Amino acid sequence: MTVLDTRALNRATLARQLLLERATLPVFDAVAHLGGLQAQEPQAPFTGLWSRLRAFDPAALDVLLTGRRVVRTHLMRRTVHLLTAEDVLAWRSRFDDMLCRRVLGTYRRELEGVDLAELAAAGRAVLADGEPRSMGELARAVAVRWPAPGPRALGELLIAALIPSVQLPPRGLWRTKAGVRNLPLATWLGRDADPLAPDDRVGRALVRRYLTAFGPAATADLRTWCGLTGLPATVKALREELVVFRDERGRELLDLPGAPRPDPDTPAPVRFLPAFDNAILGYDDRSRIIDDAHRGLSVAGERVVLVDGRVSATWTVDGDDVAVRPLRRLSRPEHAAVAEEGGELATFLSGGASDCVRVEPG
Repeated sequence: MTVLDTRALNRATLARQLLLERATLPVFDAVAHLGGLQAQEPQAPFTGLWSRLRAFDPAALDVLLTGRRVVRTHLMRRTVHLLTAEDVLAWRSRFDDMLCRRVLGTYRRELEGVDLAELAAAGRAVLADGEPRSMGELARAVAVRWPAPGPRALGELLIAALIPSVQLPPRGLWRTKAGVRNLPLATWLGRDADPLAPDDRVGRALVRRYLTAFGPAATADLRTWCGLTGLPATVKALREELVVFRDERGRELLDLPGAPRPDPDTPAPVRFLPAFDNAILGYDDRSRIIDDAHRGLSVAGERVVLVDGRVSATWTVDGDDVAVRPLRRLSRPEHAAVAEEGGELATFLSGGASDCVRVEPG
């Protein structure tokens, strides 16, 4: 069985994530290809797409959001993601149990004894007037009947799990600050999510889509990306379609035949990634892209810089300027490449008001 070393996996990940070479895809197609983008930070998808697409225009994403072709919603790992409307409608029912389990696991004591069906019905009755509401507003509207749990627990259970919901624009529009206002998915998109099929066709589609954007990968990586259970049976049903490798740790890796697996010596350009980017969070074993010593950065909300395909620095915005803090000593050519790409990012983020980047000594 072919063994793929860390560098081979790194280049495969960069290629699948559109980070080895900027793609010419339309924004909608890029969001679909990536299986969504992490969007806990409302502006993060813009940086993520800028790093992946040639001539990315933020207005194109705004049009997709206001035109209801792309939505912000809780899905993978119970976190906010930016996904195509088609994917949300097709996938959401497969995530229902996981979303409930995760919220209940966080607020087990507060929500003990709450009848989930009754709570969901009460929440839907409040939202039936078509008025967008914040999580807190919805929780307070039903708290008369369930006063004990508190608004945070009730709100998260309703919005993140029991009632498939969308965070409405202007939340998430380019260079716009706005609070979270929610509507049921069915109200915003005009129909309910597809019912869960008994043959788990959605699960099989998710495996294929994951491997398209993240493979080669282990079943544990797939589970970490989406948060779902029951995946080994789904993968087993697809095995005849897949090719198998091993990594240097001996883990079995699955992939789609013919999927890009570039030469490990392919040069990798500097790329700036936003907080919680799925190029890192989409794996259980993240050693292909980030050193174990720096793994905590990936869940701490740090924005990172890839140099030679690996996390080698963090970055922040200082006014209109970009500041870079290396995690290791950069060579002179690497320093120059980081400064050049950082200047381009500063220009993008500031709307042309700045091209200044400061790279601290490594």
